[in-house]
Amino acid sequence: MGSASPKHTCLKLEIPNKEQIFVKGTWFSSYFDLFITDGLQSWTCHGSEEEVEERASQWDQPVSEYIDLGEKYLGFQQPGSIYGFDDAGTGHKRLSWTFEKEGTKLEWRWKCQPSPNSKKITADILDFLMDANIRLSDEVVMKTESFERLRVEAEKCLTQSEKLSKEKEEFESAIYAKFLGVLNSKKKKLRELRDKLSKQGTAVEEDAQSTDRTETFDEGSEEEISGEEVEKEDIGTSSSKDVPARRGRGRKRK
Repeated sequence: MGSASPKHTCLKLEIPNKEQIFVKGTWFSSYFDLFITDGLQSWTCHGSEEEVEERASQWDQPVSEYIDLGEKYLGFQQPGSIYGFDDAGTGHKRLSWTFEKEGTKLEWRWKCQPSPNSKKITADILDFLMDANIRLSDEVVMKTESFERLRVEAEKCLTQSEKLSKEKEEFESAIYAKFLGVLNSKKKKLRELRDKLSKQGTAVEEDAQSTDRTETFDEGSEEEISGEEVEKEDIGTSSSKDVPARRGRGRKRK
């Protein structure tokens, strides 16, 4: 059985050297209905399940693929396809179009019978087009409003991004400035320590040299002092010898 939720199409079909016609299609899973008007007269076509299955089998197609093909070519006029709406006698018309399948050119065609109520068919097609236009207009309005909201949000995000980028640059600049100040301070302290160590090293060397000179001077003095003591001892000894001798001679004289 057919689907409970059919698809609908409506095509303004332009056929060379002929007036424009409007073709409304109602597509079920295994059959379809067509309603056609040129504004004055109207026609209908019912593709029953049996006929659809028979024609689909002739082209080695599943029924669903055959239905999809009709929906595609009557939903939008396909470039490269030759459409026709020709007389088929006794007021009937034959709707057709061409397409290629595996390199072979085929023609999809169905016979349409005059409608007993052209006014109703035309009015129904106009109502469908008006409803479709309203739906499209509402959709355009909704999408426009959605786009406007997205645009506003995008501008907010862009402003926020620029603000964050600026704050990031300012933060990095401040951090770099502080880091540079600390680095320069450390360099200054290192230079001061280096200079201090250098001065201390020079002072140590001077003390060492001064100590060497002092020791040399003290050693010479000790020798001199020792020499002087020896001389004094010699002098003292010689003097003591001379004194008793003199005394002895004096006693002898008495």
